[in-house]
Amino acid sequence: MKTRASFIALVAGIIACPFSIAWGQEFDLVVRGGTVYDGSGGPPMTSDVAIVGDRIVAVGKVAEGKARREIDARGKAVSPGFINMLSWACDSLMVDGRSLSELRQGVTLEVFGEGESYGPWNAPLKAEMTKRQGDVRYEITWETLDEYLETLRKRGVACNVASFVGAATVRAHVVGFDDRPATAEELERMRALVDQAMREGALGVGSSLIYAPGSYASTDELVALCEVAAKHGGMYISHLRSEGARFLEALDELITIARRAKLPAEVYHLKAAGRDNWGKLDEALRKIEAARAEGPRITADIYPYTAGATGLDAAMPTWVQAGGLDAWIARLRDPATRARVVREIAGPGDTWENLYHAAGSAKNVLLVEFKNDALKPYTGKDLAVVARLRGKSAEETIVDLVIEDGSRVGTVYFMMDEANVEKELARPWVSICSDSPSLAPEGVFLKSNPHPRAYGSFARVLAHYVRERRVISLAEAVRRMSALPAENLKLKERGRLAPGFFADVVVFDPDLVRDKATYDRPHQLAEGVDHVIVNGTLALENGEPTTARPGRVVRGPGWKAL
Repeated sequence: MKTRASFIALVAGIIACPFSIAWGQEFDLVVRGGTVYDGSGGPPMTSDVAIVGDRIVAVGKVAEGKARREIDARGKAVSPGFINMLSWACDSLMVDGRSLSELRQGVTLEVFGEGESYGPWNAPLKAEMTKRQGDVRYEITWETLDEYLETLRKRGVACNVASFVGAATVRAHVVGFDDRPATAEELERMRALVDQAMREGALGVGSSLIYAPGSYASTDELVALCEVAAKHGGMYISHLRSEGARFLEALDELITIARRAKLPAEVYHLKAAGRDNWGKLDEALRKIEAARAEGPRITADIYPYTAGATGLDAAMPTWVQAGGLDAWIARLRDPATRARVVREIAGPGDTWENLYHAAGSAKNVLLVEFKNDALKPYTGKDLAVVARLRGKSAEETIVDLVIEDGSRVGTVYFMMDEANVEKELARPWVSICSDSPSLAPEGVFLKSNPHPRAYGSFARVLAHYVRERRVISLAEAVRRMSALPAENLKLKERGRLAPGFFADVVVFDPDLVRDKATYDRPHQLAEGVDHVIVNGTLALENGEPTTARPGRVVRGPGWKAL
């Protein structure tokens, strides 16, 4: 093992002369002869990548016989590890640290925190989150966000992990699940929780404003939380208050929050949802680019599909969900309340986001995840079929399923335009996400059907939008999935293949990489990624996971060592 001093000296020498290696130097691993896409978006070059410990020490010609181990990458692409800007692997990694569906696509960093984060939690929140667990179950032993991330690391994960602090989580921690404004004293307590999370390494504040209790927050409340994140160099990232009828107004709110709190902001999974709203995307793109020209920095991420996935809670008004899961279901059992909810589901949802309406038809609503074993035969069936089988309207069936399952019921909504997906991807400030857990086609994960994006988002970009549709170049796709998100998140020494950077490296075949998962058969691993190196250690070798779990907690710019 090299000493820290000798390692630093080596790196310094290489940075000064990056394409030559001092005689006699020895490396732990060399990725040899690949076509290197360094994350900058510039043209690739045929090169070697040398690694010592967890760092890249050279990108250039490395003499033969200087490495303890080599990977032959000739004829393959070599890139930085990909960063998933919106991952829901928070639960799945607790029971399977391999992160296989993501690793097989080259993802080396999972970013959590869309509205909800796995800390800070108090006793009532821990009880609520335990109650929500479905097929994937585990004991909650932590309270702070830092403790959760460290729990993952200690259990062993193949990928790196990071998180925003959820605006809905700090609200639930202090206010509970009530539909009311926070008092001045409560808001100060919420700000203190954000401050603590930022010092623990949170990347910023994340919100998801169509779901209760996050939807109960005012713009002023969100600004107050974001001001704290700004003090620590963090950013704001949001599932907008509307992606449909009030899409443009919701985008204006994000830009307003960013300007008032003086921090950069990102739109989660940018989209115009519902056929009636598809034409709004051009104006949304114009608004973002105008804001970027004036400041602050506004960015977005997408998953490359025309269907989204969430739950039947997104087909119900948020007023009925106040108070948490038990209170929500209790209201639905009341005949008068049930009748009102059924009427509102059938309408456009003028004051809330109705994804059932955005889908346009019960045929475009796919039911994919149930807790109740008696309902699992409906997995993979659309709502129209299930309603017909049960002899009720689609709206009544939505209510019944939530009551009977005791959950939000996992749901896929078909509601976006393929032409708009290409427009979004063509923008240089758009990165990629999965908005899904990281899974494996085995065991407990087979009890439900995910959206195919869980197995295919990053591979689909490379196969469909780069190789087949030529929407962007391969070099640009690599930048969008590595250096761009790393820059947006202010991650030090991540997202590039350069001396001194952490050795998160992917070797893949640009002619063969492809997604295989479909809506009918979603549990199919992507193909074409041969090797994935995380912090200098092989986590995927020749397409198969190793026993190594080299993942670490990646912390934001406000992190203070405790």
